Amino acid sequence: TWLSRVGWETITTTTAAYALLALLGIAFGVGRNTVLTLVCLLVFIACTLLISGLGHATIMWINKWATVVFGVLNLIVMGFLAATVDWTKVLDAPTGPTSGVIAGIGFIAAGTGIGWANAGADYARYLPREIPSRRLIVASAFGAGIPLVLLISLGSLLSAGDPTLATASDPVAAINAMLPSWMAIPYLIAAFGGLLMSNHLSTYSAGLTMITLGLRVPRPVAVALDVVLMFAGGIYFMLIADDFYGPFSTFLTLLAVPISAWIGVIAVDSVRGRTYDSEALMDTTRTSRYWYAGGFHLPAVLGWAAAIVAGLLFTKASTSETDVWFAGPLSDTWFGVNGLGWAISMAVGAAVYALSGRRTGAAGGTGDEPASPALQEAGR
Repeated sequence: TWLSRVGWETITTTTAAYALLALLGIAFGVGRNTVLTLVCLLVFIACTLLISGLGHATIMWINKWATVVFGVLNLIVMGFLAATVDWTKVLDAPTGPTSGVIAGIGFIAAGTGIGWANAGADYARYLPREIPSRRLIVASAFGAGIPLVLLISLGSLLSAGDPTLATASDPVAAINAMLPSWMAIPYLIAAFGGLLMSNHLSTYSAGLTMITLGLRVPRPVAVALDVVLMFAGGIYFMLIADDFYGPFSTFLTLLAVPISAWIGVIAVDSVRGRTYDSEALMDTTRTSRYWYAGGFHLPAVLGWAAAIVAGLLFTKASTSETDVWFAGPLSDTWFGVNGLGWAISMAVGAAVYALSGRRTGAAGGTGDEPASPALQEAGR
């Protein structure tokens, strides 16, 4: 979880720095160089820290109005870009292969759903218990899904007319070049602001996760380490790596496997209707009802480990046809070629845990009781 959060922080920091560089170039005619690149990275990181260090209620207030402002700006830019789509080339484009469609769905799932599945509790813990689960699921699915459908569809239409967009080394400049200067400035402001809203959520979760790992450090110290890694990752993407999309796709591909394995395991408990004892969850001593065997619930750990291995067997992560970071021995099979290693991981994790773990049932209550004082304090 911590690695995934740091990875997303690095991705958004890099993209935002690209946006700021382009904005400075248009507004002030400043050319890109190494020093300016480092400054843009630091400016974005400073803005992230400024927001993520605030309280939850303040963050939610900022998110609310940022959604309105940057959402409207994005819609305006999207409307202008939609008018520039070369529909002749789009309609004449050959049908994509089935394998490409399946792999694309998996890539989107890894980046927008699976990659955040293990951070939901960071925000769900603030919600009233009386809110029905169905409302939360619908709100999350449509709240995240509608913008993605619009943006990904527009990107597909644009790249069908100009294939170079899909391989551009700078993901921001590629769209920026299609806009007149009067439209490019609001576009870049919207890009920077939207990425800032995303990044402070990642930083918030990463700090909590590091503390959850057992490191007895103040939250600002945990966030400071994230800042160092964000900055180092941004330097790699912008000044060392040959392109942006190669490392990004590799990150998503490898990230999806262990998190999908975790989803498979925990989904079994959810389907079984298992609830947990809030008080016991905060007890990490040997007397805890969740101590199991040396602190590990072996059926769950076995299912998770087996699922990771199974998923990696069918996974191939590469930045190009020749630069392969990782390739499982079965990555050339139908499942591997179609990028379904994450799906296999999820299925194996659920199956192994379901078969090896006994039905645990409810552990301490129905799950509708209010959180214990210890859990409430942990939330604060």
